[in-house]
Amino acid sequence: MDSEDGTGFDINDTPERRALKARLMEYREEHRALDSAIFALQEQSGGDALQLARLKKRKLVLRDQIKWIEDRLMPDIIA
Repeated sequence: MDSEDGTGFDINDTPERRALKARLMEYREEHRALDSAIFALQEQSGGDALQLARLKKRKLVLRDQIKWIEDRLMPDIIA
């Protein structure tokens, strides 16, 4: 059974992997929320450019953290 979708039990699922998966879900949710916030701020005429830049920077940081966690969770495959 595959536990990646949350429907099964994976005997190889360690506490560290479960923590990484939980953090990954949180980061993905925050990333989506930032998308909405950035869009809303861009729609405003005269939106705060500094705030917009901060949101975009945070979104990039989250993207990098998401990628790092995904890389840690994916098994190494020798091609």
